Amino acid sequence: MGEVQARMEDALSRLLPGAHVAPARLHEAMRYAALEGGKRVRPLLAFAAGELTRAPRERLEIAAAAVELIHAYSLVHDDLPCMDDDVLRRGKPTVHVEYDEATALLVGDALHTLAFQLLAEHGIAADPAAQLEMVKVLAVAAGSRGMAGGQQIDLESTGKTLTVPELEFMHIHKTGALIRAAVLLGAGCGEPLAEAERASLDRYAKALGLAFQVIDDLLDAEASTATLGKTAGKDSRQGKSTYVSLLGARRARELAQELRADAQAALEGLGSRAGRLSALADFVVLRKF
Repeated sequence: MGEVQARMEDALSRLLPGAHVAPARLHEAMRYAALEGGKRVRPLLAFAAGELTRAPRERLEIAAAAVELIHAYSLVHDDLPCMDDDVLRRGKPTVHVEYDEATALLVGDALHTLAFQLLAEHGIAADPAAQLEMVKVLAVAAGSRGMAGGQQIDLESTGKTLTVPELEFMHIHKTGALIRAAVLLGAGCGEPLAEAERASLDRYAKALGLAFQVIDDLLDAEASTATLGKTAGKDSRQGKSTYVSLLGARRARELAQELRADAQAALEGLGSRAGRLSALADFVVLRKF
């Protein structure tokens, strides 16, 4: 994990425009948003899935960077006053606090488009058709049928009590879609998968995406702001339904373990090269921040 995290920090630093390049304030803010923070869970998943398909690390860097830039843009926009209105992210002031709201909006836009620029200008798949499919996977994951759509559902659900299936539907889109994209893009950088293998990988990613959100809800309810590096207890104060509010902390922990088991069961037919993916399922569910 440490090796991949360090590699991705170097890659993102290289792939982002330099802070001295005009318009300097925008580029400085983009680097502020994307560098020196986060667990890099999505790049870790991309690299682990690439291990399954013997993908070259140079390709994985680009695919992982594209997914991470989409994730970084989503955090910048989520923190804006018109969304979650938060002042702390990854242990430092959010972008609109450190810079200003208009710059934060442009930072998100620019990170979003840079992700697709990277996928367009680097060869990361065995043939152009496969690479085009990877672009589509990320676009769907980021758009109205994925992360953006999930955020809209989240906004509409504030102050309402959702059912568990409704909450799951929201998070399959808001959180799970980009985690699934990270896994599929990482795998796509290597040898082609059989249809059954790809289905197993997809099942793994979907279970893991929900497990990630369940643990996020538990941490939001139980961990401190200092531990999380972001404002703790925010969901409860904003009247949002969570797995903790609907199920209670004990049942939410049980659900996370069930989803972890589902994710690992999906890997059983994929052999020893799926070991890193299995370990990441442990990491996601057992993490403390």
